[in-house]
Amino acid sequence: MAKNTEAKKTITVEQIGSPIRRPAVQRQTLVGLGLNKMHRVRTLEDTPSVRGMIRAVQHLVRVVDEK
Repeated sequence: MAKNTEAKKTITVEQIGSPIRRPAVQRQTLVGLGLNKMHRVRTLEDTPSVRGMIRAVQHLVRVVDEK
């Protein structure tokens, strides 16, 4: 059996906008990303679903680092 030696890509995001007065869907997306307070930073696996969530709240988050 071959081992998967390929490192998983990650993406680091920081919350820069407040979810106050935003639609509930956007608040839930932030919670799904692990962000629910200002300036909180999370490192997530770089998958299409995570990319879609980031795009849905792109005005509230900032991509800090992509590896």
